[in-house]
Amino acid sequence: MIVLRSRAPALATAAALAAAGLLCGYTDSGGRASPTAEAMAMVPAPASAPRGQQPADCPTSLPDSFWRAPVNTLPVHPNSAAYVASIGSAQPLHPDFGSGLVEGQPFGIPITVSDTAVPETKVSFDYPEESDTSGYRIPPDAGIENGPASDGDRHVIVWDRDLCKSYELFDARKQADTAWHAGSGAIFDLRSNRLRPDGWTSADAAGLAILPGLARYEEAASGSIDHAIRITVPRSDKSYIWPARHQAGAAADESLPPMGLRLRLKSSVDTSQMAPQAKAVAEALKKYGAIVADNGSPWYLTGEENSGWDNAQLDALKDIKGSDFEAVDTSGMQQSPDSGAVAPK
Repeated sequence: MIVLRSRAPALATAAALAAAGLLCGYTDSGGRASPTAEAMAMVPAPASAPRGQQPADCPTSLPDSFWRAPVNTLPVHPNSAAYVASIGSAQPLHPDFGSGLVEGQPFGIPITVSDTAVPETKVSFDYPEESDTSGYRIPPDAGIENGPASDGDRHVIVWDRDLCKSYELFDARKQADTAWHAGSGAIFDLRSNRLRPDGWTSADAAGLAILPGLARYEEAASGSIDHAIRITVPRSDKSYIWPARHQAGAAADESLPPMGLRLRLKSSVDTSQMAPQAKAVAEALKKYGAIVADNGSPWYLTGEENSGWDNAQLDALKDIKGSDFEAVDTSGMQQSPDSGAVAPK
């Protein structure tokens, strides 16, 4: 839910980190049963937005960002069939977000929104070599993915609309006073297209920002999601392509998707009978696609935890199979290797 307030050659080989479960996504909570009506326990609705800056003043990504670049007319990647098969052609799409509880835990990634100045927060890291080690402003009650008792990825995402930044932590744990400890972390200037240093992780395996790639309830409720959505795959190649900055590969295998790969829902998939929330997500997947950003369960879309989601509507997405996707050749989109801005058409 939106909480309103006033990785890495330098670290170790990706394979070793994966074996230790330290790369983001290897502690993924995928595979949990979907919530039933009987199992759902609703969480409190988000408060109204305070006065001051609103989301339009600090968007989650810039208009020329790769996140907002349509890919519906781009060519199919020559290795598309192999990539889809490796992820799982028969596996269903799974929205890893919604309302209520699954196995006693909320699901999706909560977005903590801060509209006023928060004092700088001390954050320590297991892997400081590829983390931004200072400059975080994280409220002490920031939401943690799957709740404070979670043993999963425990992402913390703070959308600082006062400074227009996103503070993102992996495996975050609250410490004494206002301090936090995390596995890795990154700060993203949302008014910039600058990417992480080449080879660096972030709070996800691909070294990308998480906030811009989350399916958010307020977008779906408006009828349109205007960006690509973050997605996980079971195994990835030991490589990454623009705009990703980091790999988390299980093997050097060209049939496996690299981090940063764009996947697109085929235009032939009929979405006309879908309920509004599911249709907004599916249409975004057709126009903007999904970006491989982490390792986890197959075809798991990432979205925010929010009590506004209707799980029954989102369940329609599970009728979509891996074979309904195709990989996209985005090689012509890059303007600069160190920028997330797409090349002008």
